[in-house]
Amino acid sequence: MTAPTVPTDSPDSPDSADPAGSNVSEATASGSGSGSGSGSGSGSAVATLLASPRVRAGVPSVVLAAFLLIAPSSFDGYGISLLSKALALGVLAVSVSVLAGYSGLPTMGQAAPFLVGAYTAGVLGTHGHTIGVVQLLCGTLVAAAFAAATGLVAIRTRGVAFLMTTLALGELTVTAAGEWRSLTGGTDGMYGIPPVQPLPGMATLNSDRNVYWYVLGATTVIVAIVWRVLRSPVGKLLLACRDHEARMRSAGHPVTRYQWLAYVAAGALAGFGGVLMCTVNQYVSPDDGSFSNSALVLLAVVLGGATSPLGALLGAGLIVATRDWLAGPFPGHGPLLLGLMFIIAVYAFPDGVAGIRFQALRVPRVLKRRGGSA
Repeated sequence: MTAPTVPTDSPDSPDSADPAGSNVSEATASGSGSGSGSGSGSGSAVATLLASPRVRAGVPSVVLAAFLLIAPSSFDGYGISLLSKALALGVLAVSVSVLAGYSGLPTMGQAAPFLVGAYTAGVLGTHGHTIGVVQLLCGTLVAAAFAAATGLVAIRTRGVAFLMTTLALGELTVTAAGEWRSLTGGTDGMYGIPPVQPLPGMATLNSDRNVYWYVLGATTVIVAIVWRVLRSPVGKLLLACRDHEARMRSAGHPVTRYQWLAYVAAGALAGFGGVLMCTVNQYVSPDDGSFSNSALVLLAVVLGGATSPLGALLGAGLIVATRDWLAGPFPGHGPLLLGLMFIIAVYAFPDGVAGIRFQALRVPRVLKRRGGSA
């Protein structure tokens, strides 16, 4: 079956149409035709390069990678621990991006498979299975199975009904975790989880710095896989189901099955993030799957960009930095700061941080209209 060709609005996609780039190209052609000089030509070439979708996607990636690599030498133990939590929460935000941005299914219960993955890692750890890769694999599979079962109910709804259904499933999961004391420790949570070994024979991760490198490596691998899949025909197929559901159904595509598979994949991603959060905290409680966490990661996706995995990571980092670091000098005002940040982001960056364009590069065309030279 061949996926239909549809335009993708992903800020990370180099194949997406770019009006800024076309404007600059026209301005460059005009400048060369009027003989405006080598200085103008070189300026237009630089503008064209900066407007390239590959550059727009690559520069933030390089900046973020450089920051994450030098962070351990610049922050204390608390700061490094916050970065590790931000990465784990970022994986959860990426799973929300897959559902809300690509499948058109905004969810308020994605913290439920996140909690399932975290508890799976906690149970394995307390029973002596401390190999990190084993915990990641098991937590991902159990969360995927959980999403497959709950998705049979949720995926048949749309819009507000889907939002409320996922919210109800999330609250039921939190309640079950609080009541199942023999497995989860109840509302007190599961504590005393031992540190992990990344691979058999490797040293145990006994420091915040070592845990950070482990979480960073795992996050990089899983986000790279998601990014590659979403840039394939699979991503275009999901976008087609999101934007043209009736047309896809009339063409014979099983849209409900596609979206159920996306729901399962997003649940597996959330479970992966839950395992990482358990590794960082060495503690799991029902609060990790609460409504507030689901709302925060949805906010992170809005801040970063609905169809950008990198933007979701950036949004999660902004959330954690505002809630746990910036709110330090203003005790008790964390929710207020998050609300202000959300309002500013909605008005200043309606497409999220990943949707920022070089607006200054549109100036040459304006000058062309007025008879000026680029």
